[in-house]
Amino acid sequence: MRTTTPPPPPAALTVPEVMAALKLSRSKVYDLLRTNQLRSFHAGRARRIPAEALRQYIDKQMEEAA
Repeated sequence: MRTTTPPPPPAALTVPEVMAALKLSRSKVYDLLRTNQLRSFHAGRARRIPAEALRQYIDKQMEEAA
């Protein structure tokens, strides 16, 4: 039996991937980016959100909810 390891998670996500992960609208994700609540960078014309930035945002939301 051959087992394969799953591919590593992406280092950076697209806006639609963040929308799906957080179950938020496109405009809400861009609001988070605009207000620097969620860090991002540009790769050419494409905006990318580092996976670590998404984890930090979620952790902060969890701390504030506690």
